[in-house]
Amino acid sequence: MNAVRRRLPFSSYSDAYALPSIIMCETNLYLAQFAFMKLLPAKYIIEKALARGNLTDGMKVIETSSGTFALGLAVVCREHGFQLEIFTDPVMDKGLENRLISLGAEIVIITEKAKRGGYQRSRLDALHARMRQLGSSCFWPRQYETPDNPAAYAHFADQISGILDADITLIGSVGSGGSTCGTMERLRQKAPGARLIGVDTFNSVIFGQQDGERKLRGLGNSLVPKNVKHELYDEVHFISAPLAFAATRTLHERHAVFAGPTSGASYVVGRWRARQYPEETVVVICPDEGHRYVEAVYDHKWLEQNGSLDEGVPLDAPATENHPSTALPPWNRYHWNRRSREAVLHLLENAS
Repeated sequence: MNAVRRRLPFSSYSDAYALPSIIMCETNLYLAQFAFMKLLPAKYIIEKALARGNLTDGMKVIETSSGTFALGLAVVCREHGFQLEIFTDPVMDKGLENRLISLGAEIVIITEKAKRGGYQRSRLDALHARMRQLGSSCFWPRQYETPDNPAAYAHFADQISGILDADITLIGSVGSGGSTCGTMERLRQKAPGARLIGVDTFNSVIFGQQDGERKLRGLGNSLVPKNVKHELYDEVHFISAPLAFAATRTLHERHAVFAGPTSGASYVVGRWRARQYPEETVVVICPDEGHRYVEAVYDHKWLEQNGSLDEGVPLDAPATENHPSTALPPWNRYHWNRRSREAVLHLLENAS
């Protein structure tokens, strides 16, 4: 019998679950499966703020989030004894809200959309008003703009390069830009030719589409975050909600990987890329597990009621477009070729 290597226990939940498991899915396709990825930047941002003296005893942490960055903050704030106030909108699911409340967070639900920027703009406006009330007794992590967000993923990049080497093709969903940009910046320090493919959804402005309703949550944006460094991306794939939901279930059925729909969206792109380029090592970021989606993505009746059944949705290959404005569902590939942020803003101005 092989000896079992002894290791010390983790000192906290955040220490135990901040980094993912690396799973070989096919010959050249690997999944980086997080419990919930936003725990990693939440932990890094809070601990850096403590070290710098920007966050001290008695201060309240406030942030805008409708997803798992709020949960990451709630975990870390509970571990360090800080109060947390989250500004969100009606899209936050009840299960996540209940877990946040259980961890001691205060939830403020913003019910009116701003005319430009949607809920994200109105949430930010409410947060700024709250900051004026609290003055110096609050700390705002600023997930969409602080350089500590992408910097947190250096640990993840080192994990990948230690297991697989740094010369990889990284595929991940894009929301704040922290995970894909931070990881790739670190990888390219060792392997300048490493490739980055961003996964966005239709009606997201990040790569030049017009803002609109998005059924696929956890990626995309109504504003262009400062932490999205567009010049790092080689390709962008736009994925529809029905395709992402179908791919999420396929990932579970074929590989027993229980994940959320942003993972499914990235997985379908990663599987295609790995088969098109068998000489590459493809790593797909899977941002969270599937527990929040049991009664949604994994439920046929919910899919039918929400017009998201995958009947006729192709899982094989994307169409390729020459301009983001002409990209149409269910799946489009766009050669981004490391264009700048200014190029995105130019696209948006010309389309409006």
